[in-house]
Amino acid sequence: MQPFAGKAAVAGIGMTALTRASGRTELELAVEACRAACDDAGIEAREVDAVLSYHLNDSAPVTQVARALGMDRLGWHNDLAGGGTQAASILGDAAMLVHAGLARNILIYRALNGRSGKRMNVVSTGPQERFTYGMAGPIPMFAMAATRYLHETGLGERHLHAVVAQSRANAATNPRALRREPLPYEDYLARPYVCTPLRTVDCCQETDGACALLISGVLDGPRVQAVVRAGGPGSSAMDRAPDVTTIFSAYVAPMLWQTSGMRPADVDAAMLYDAYSWLVPRQLEDFGVVGRSELGPYLMERRHAWVNPHGGLLSEGYVHGLNNVAQAVRELRDGREVALVTGFGGSYGSAALLAS
Repeated sequence: MQPFAGKAAVAGIGMTALTRASGRTELELAVEACRAACDDAGIEAREVDAVLSYHLNDSAPVTQVARALGMDRLGWHNDLAGGGTQAASILGDAAMLVHAGLARNILIYRALNGRSGKRMNVVSTGPQERFTYGMAGPIPMFAMAATRYLHETGLGERHLHAVVAQSRANAATNPRALRREPLPYEDYLARPYVCTPLRTVDCCQETDGACALLISGVLDGPRVQAVVRAGGPGSSAMDRAPDVTTIFSAYVAPMLWQTSGMRPADVDAAMLYDAYSWLVPRQLEDFGVVGRSELGPYLMERRHAWVNPHGGLLSEGYVHGLNNVAQAVRELRDGREVALVTGFGGSYGSAALLAS
């Protein structure tokens, strides 16, 4: 068990509306979400003594957000460079601050104009001279890994459709979700490819918005029980990977179960980072929820309906995974007992367990 297990609680959550054209600055979005998280926790912004955020040079710095919130004094603060890999592990950063006695109330936020501003689908995958196969952004890179994964598992179009269609069905009752309409199989097949085998609907949304969490060592709420961050050669480093289909969950899942003392059967709420549809079965497999041989029937019978009940990044919206963490808190408040949240960055990433 990690030394900070159970010592930090997610006492507040806040989100802006999710749109495709906010008409607002990232600072304005961040401040709104942070104020909402503080209000939800029942504290004033001046009671916050640490602020953390993550970004890809597309957000408002924590010092600017603290100033706009009216925080006269700012303690520990950090702008973490990174995207989806941080979505779960930033909970660990906050929990360690609480455990070390460096902060009592910590704001975490992610704010971006991911549709009207800097768009994720054109983010560089790294120096192109490393690659001999011409990766023009993240989608072609992960499409290559998807092709191999589908081949090895025997999954295909109908299984990817099952993931996306269930995401839409889950989002249907979520007023925050941008995609709530049903997606019949024929409509799925009619959607254009971005890069085979990934169609437009197999890729997460590009969204303007912000999400914030208030992590506290003195207030009540779902507790941070375990957080891990790890990675290795795989879909983020195809030029040196023994298996291009290996994503972060292959590395972090064994560590998560070992350090937490929990098992997959203990989880009754799963918020999986669904940047691409094929990542859902891959994570279900890696975290031990379902074996590879059973993946096909599991998806076709929609036994994965309990995953991302808000619609996830495919249907609710894309706030770089932090909106999934907010949903995990909602699920625990509504009676669930243990929530798994994940953060994807190819073969690098993170995972956390929260408990009511």
